[in-house]
Parts: sequence; structure tokens; C-alpha cells
Amino acid sequence: MKYIVLLGDGMADEPLPQYENRTPLEVAHTPTMDALAQKGACGRAQTVPMGMPPGSDTANLSVMGYDPRIYYSGRSPLEAVSMGIELSGSDVSLRCNLVTLSECDRYEDATMIDYSSGEITSEESRELIAYLNDRLRMDKAELFAGISYRHCFVLHEAETGCELTPPHDITGKPIAAYLPKGRYCEKLLDFQKRSWEILKDAPVNLERIRRGKRPANSCWFWGEGTRPALDTFYDKFRLTGGVVSAVDLIKGLGICAGLKTVDVVGATGNYDTNFSGKAEAAKAILAENDFVYIHLEAPDECSHHFDAEKKIYSIEQIDKQILKPLTQYFEDTGQDYGILLMPDHPTPIRLGSHVSDPVPYVLYKSNAELLPHAECYSERAAAQLDVVEGHTLLQRLIGMEAI
Repeated sequence: MKYIVLLGDGMADEPLPQYENRTPLEVAHTPTMDALAQKGACGRAQTVPMGMPPGSDTANLSVMGYDPRIYYSGRSPLEAVSMGIELSGSDVSLRCNLVTLSECDRYEDATMIDYSSGEITSEESRELIAYLNDRLRMDKAELFAGISYRHCFVLHEAETGCELTPPHDITGKPIAAYLPKGRYCEKLLDFQKRSWEILKDAPVNLERIRRGKRPANSCWFWGEGTRPALDTFYDKFRLTGGVVSAVDLIKGLGICAGLKTVDVVGATGNYDTNFSGKAEAAKAILAENDFVYIHLEAPDECSHHFDAEKKIYSIEQIDKQILKPLTQYFEDTGQDYGILLMPDHPTPIRLGSHVSDPVPYVLYKSNAELLPHAECYSERAAAQLDVVEGHTLLQRLIGMEAI
């Protein structure tokens, strides 16, 4: 038996007036998702426990079978693991976005224009991080380059207690009310302000402005945490497997769980990602293992950019280029398989940020009849069905718990 989790990050949404009050999942042409809903067990899952932030870190922990109330230690440390950063027990890791702020005389008066600096390339951002490291230092702290706009800042001999806001939650808003608070707030704010002054003159940004692109003109800290400690996936579920994802957060989660991670050529974490390449990578993992976790960031990114058209497109590509080829592969080879299809959390386009509402799921097994079915895969089709705790679904998929 082979097991697949297909995770469409932020795929769930609200009805949109421009689409006759249908959600992106309802608008998208998803025949394979719908077929699974008509044959598998459908319902709603609460992936984010009450009182916890509705982040992809918390929610993906849950979908991978780890109760966030037990295992969650912050977002950035998971990304740090993926980047190969060794964290000590006294380190605190923070996500550092390179963002675009509006032009103004005082930092505090700026507005958050773009949390991703126009999806800046990894090559450009590496140059900018090096530029900052040559000109800006903080005692007992290090800044590490990551992928695109996503980077890592490590405080040594530190403690948690920062109050920080994800920049994708405040797109289009003045930043004054969302500047660092709590522990180390003065140091972190000073670093952000100084980065703003330094990055104005960075050659990479001057060239981006010349080409009509948004400059990455400030650091922005969020997602603090400490070194994670997960039980290995094998110890917990007695399965070997891997993770297919373009983002450090999910790769780091996989590494911490002892799962194999792969790099897919052309995987971007957005709507232009190599969808079919991820399906092929999943097949390769399953050829030698029992389990694969396929993570698609694209729907979430499109929601953060308020782009309904590209979100619908992304959902359709997940169905067409990943789910259909995988189900066809197993049917052609005669292998039994199970699929858990779901988002980690909703990311309503109206808000451009995550919420903690329950998400629709489908749990399908080729060798068993599971109930209850739904007429299609969507939020509305699952609306009247039971809500389960998200971290229990992996157990149900692999048969560790009665369905």
C-alpha cells in the first residue's frame, strides 16, 4: 500500500462575488478531485488548534500527523533546518522577509506594499543579503540567505518573547501598528530601519527599479521559534517516505521528521511552478518508500496577492498535472494506494491572509469503501459534514485508527 498526502496550501476560500458567489475550488475544473470525493470519505478538518496562529507551520504539522499543541516550536526554525543552519538550544530563529515598503521620510510612516518584493529571485536576494551582511551587524546575531524573499535571522544566547506580524497579513496597510514589540523589540526595529536605509542604494535594487520592478528595500522579521524536536515519522507511523515542496518550511518539517526531501527543477512555490515535475518526484519517492507528502504553495501565494484567476488556475493544475497522473499511475500498475487531499488552512482572497476555519478533506483508499461521500470536492460540499482534528487524519489514512 502506498500513501499520498496532497496538500494545496491555502486552497480553501470564501464565495467570490465575481464568480457568482462560488469559491475558487467550486469554479476550478477538478474532475479528479471530484471523483475522489464521490468515492472517498469527506469531511472537515480543524488543522489549527484553538488559540494557535493559523500559519502554514502549525497547519502542516497537523496534516503530517503531529499535534501542534505538542510539537510546535515556531516557524522559522523549521526553515532554518532546511537551509542547513545548525541551531543550538539557546538560539532563537526568525524569518526575515525582504519586503517592499512605500517611499517616505520616516520608516514608521511606511506602508507594506509587497511582502515578497515582487517575487524577487534567489540570485538577487542572495546579493542583497550579502550586501547587508557587509554593512549591518547585530551583536550575537546572524543573517542567512534563503530562497527568493524568504531568509533567516538567528539570535544567539536568546529567548523567545518577540511580538511580530507576518508581512503578508498587512499588505496595503501602514506598518506603524505592526512594528516589533516585546523582547528585543528595540534591536529588531533598529535592524529593520537600518536595512531600509542601506538597501535604498543597493545595486540590485537600483537595477530592479530601472527595469520597473519593486525594490527589496527592507528586512521584516516574524515567525520566531526555537530548535524543533519531532519524533521521526518512522517511529511514529512505521513508514518511510519523503516530502516534495518548493519552500524551506515544508522541507524543514520533513527533515525534522526524518523524511527524504527532493529538489524539483523549476519548482517556484507559485502558480508558475513545475507541477508535473512534482508528480514525477513523488513517483520516484514512492518507488522506494511507502509515503509521500506533496506540498503546493501556489494557491496560498495567489491569495496573498489577491489574484483569484491565478488561484483557480493553480488548483486546476494540481488536479490535472499531479492528482490525475498519480491516480492513473497506480491504476495502471495495479498497486493499492491511499490519498489524503486537503488544504492546510483557508486563505481567503478577500483578506489576503490565513484563517483558522476548518478545511474540506477527502480520504480515499483504492481497496476500501469509505464514507461519507460528497458530490464534489469543495467547501460547500463538506459544509454539513463532521469536523475532525487535523492531526488524526494521517492515522486514518494509514489504518492506525478505525474509520
